[in-house]
Amino acid sequence: MKRSVIKFLFLVAVVVFTTAQADAQARRRGAARTTADTTTQANTQAAQTGTPGTPADTVPKPPQNIYAGMTFEYDTLVADLTPQKSQRPDNAYDKSALTLRKPLPYEHLRYDDAMYAEKVWRELDLREKLNKTFVYESTEDNGSQIFASFLMRAVMAGEVEAFNDDRFTSKLSVDGIKQMLYGVFDTLPKYDVKQMDKVVGYVVSRRPFDPKDITKIRLKEEWVFDRESSRMFVRILGVGLYKAKYVDTPKGKKEIGTSPLFWVYYPDIRPILVKAEVYNPKNMGQNRMTWEELFESRMFSSYVVKSTLDNPQGQFIRNYIKDPILQLLEGENIKEKIFNFEQDLWSY
Repeated sequence: MKRSVIKFLFLVAVVVFTTAQADAQARRRGAARTTADTTTQANTQAAQTGTPGTPADTVPKPPQNIYAGMTFEYDTLVADLTPQKSQRPDNAYDKSALTLRKPLPYEHLRYDDAMYAEKVWRELDLREKLNKTFVYESTEDNGSQIFASFLMRAVMAGEVEAFNDDRFTSKLSVDGIKQMLYGVFDTLPKYDVKQMDKVVGYVVSRRPFDPKDITKIRLKEEWVFDRESSRMFVRILGVGLYKAKYVDTPKGKKEIGTSPLFWVYYPDIRPILVKAEVYNPKNMGQNRMTWEELFESRMFSSYVVKSTLDNPQGQFIRNYIKDPILQLLEGENIKEKIFNFEQDLWSY
């Protein structure tokens, strides 16, 4: 009997102690929640009033809007490549025969006679003196005489198809080409007429395509030795327009590379090139050659940037040679190898 009473008293003590501990923990949690709510309310009130010395000092304030109170104008300027024809004859002689020209067909090369064939990618820097004919800044009846503008008009008119790469696998739509012509959005400040240092608004416009931004042209060609005629042929396969990319530096804009706009298949544009003349500073008469004659006669300055000769990875020269001077020397080395192959077939 005595042992049962002791067990009962022990159980009662355990229950009383557990209840006291639970009440104490509940009171502590309630006090902490009340303190947190008071702190949050104080922070919110301080953030709204901005009273110094309060927790509002730790709350980041939103940046001031520099465009507050300014007016915005949207300019829908687009590139206009439509040639403006002269209402009167612009020459003292008849040039109507120029529009009737057709390119001479290529000689047929049989697969079995192609003893040697290598593809070469060349780059034309239009800032070089020998390539200034590509950027002749003049306007005639067929439009701007800059080669990039001339080629762009042919693409926009649907006379030739544009491709996304030099293998001509993905065609570009006219709408995609128009996005290139329209350019990107740019916000420019508008100043007060009476107070030139005061900005009264901003003008949002899209800078149109400028053919002068095309600083390089890339050619894809193939050199083939035909053993039937015992001579080396070179055929241009594609022409690509490349636009320079710049970054702002403390010393001004610095060119960091180029980005391609599109590629065209050269045999497709030959009928167009044969009807457009090239600027000749010595004689503006009949001795002016056409663009087709310029490419076929190879009257341009270029350097090799890639070839299939000893290049199983298909890399550009700049990918395995970092020094720019050594890149040019490697390009000359590729030219010499192709030249020596034909010369070594003969004995003198």
